[in-house]
Amino acid sequence: MIRLWVGEADFEARFLALLSQARETTETVDRAVADIIAAVRGRGDAAVIAYTARFDRLVLTADRLRISLAEIDAAVASIPGELAAALDLAARRIEVFHRAQMPQDLRMTDAAGVTMGMRWTALDAVGLYVPGGKAAYPSSVLMNAVPAVVAGVGRIAMCVPSPDGVLNPLVLAAARRAGVTEIYRIGGAQAVAALAYGTESVAAVDRIVGPGNAYVAEAKRQVFGRVGIDNIAGPSEVVVLADASNDPRLIAVDLLAQAEHDEAAQSVLITDDAGFGDAVAAAVLAELPTLSRSAIAGASWAAHGAVIVVEDWDQAVGLVDRLAPEHLQLMLPEPEAVFAKVRHAGAVFLGAFCPEAIGDYVAGPNHVLPTGRTARFASGLSVFDFLKRTTFVSSTQAGLDGVGPAAVLLAEAEGLGAHARSVGLRLGG
Repeated sequence: MIRLWVGEADFEARFLALLSQARETTETVDRAVADIIAAVRGRGDAAVIAYTARFDRLVLTADRLRISLAEIDAAVASIPGELAAALDLAARRIEVFHRAQMPQDLRMTDAAGVTMGMRWTALDAVGLYVPGGKAAYPSSVLMNAVPAVVAGVGRIAMCVPSPDGVLNPLVLAAARRAGVTEIYRIGGAQAVAALAYGTESVAAVDRIVGPGNAYVAEAKRQVFGRVGIDNIAGPSEVVVLADASNDPRLIAVDLLAQAEHDEAAQSVLITDDAGFGDAVAAAVLAELPTLSRSAIAGASWAAHGAVIVVEDWDQAVGLVDRLAPEHLQLMLPEPEAVFAKVRHAGAVFLGAFCPEAIGDYVAGPNHVLPTGRTARFASGLSVFDFLKRTTFVSSTQAGLDGVGPAAVLLAEAEGLGAHARSVGLRLGG
């Protein structure tokens, strides 16, 4: 891991190196993905079935692409009661928070007598991609599906790969709890292509959301424009601001909670106490051997972890805004004062009793967040990703007479005669 101190002569150069670390995959898959998409567009189900056999080692027929309701029911029945209750608690909290986001339509009439407004409507059909590789995340099913349901999306189709035919029952149970029953056992770029263009068995959707591997990310990039997408998800990241009032072990575990996602994940501690930073770094090494995913977390911490020592929290906020992290933990006695100054972060967790991991499951706000410094301009998933807005205008003769002459002048200045005439012919005498 990297140790930095703002007082060092080469701090800026070393911090820039940290910012520019290449954590995204370097695998070039654009040509391969383009070929997969073209095959699915041209051959539909047959191509999806062939790629599923090749990549997931699962031989399917068209009638088995979709997971049956009986299979979903069996998965739900297999979930222990305590785990089902935890899933239900998470779903209810996510639903409550996202329902509170729903916007109101707008309608206003100005002094000229022109009425204008904005109306929100849900998308007709959305596709959810759920990973099935290194790990399956039922929590991500809820985070993607519940906002779509709350927004009022008419149809929600979910794709989840099942390598060697293995499906995670909790993923299916989470889908059922969220209200999704149209589920296909396909993954990879072929699933994205099927959702975007449709096949004989999978009807096309209007927007695709959800994370995946390099092939999924590239497929979403290539089908954008044909359909909408949420974002191109990169490796996860957390920045923790903590002072010496914290238990070093707790902060170490918070850092490792992000590192265990992926070898390319990044965990950064910013502190105003060098001794505390050293104690946290030591606690990370002590905690690592006890984790079931110690190899992954250890690789992440070694390659991308960092401890940065600052002189004050204003300096820390400046660094946070440059990092624009996916997750930010403010483990400080008065976190609100620091939070008020932060501009760029996907989600912020305030105080010693609110680690980022609580946001992954049961807090309520969405855990699908901008990565790779894109929090500078992007936001986390919400009901707005499943809604679109339509503006409208109406006018009386008096209203048109009041504002129309200006429109005529502007149209004539742009050389658009029919525009000018379209308005001018309607003006009153």
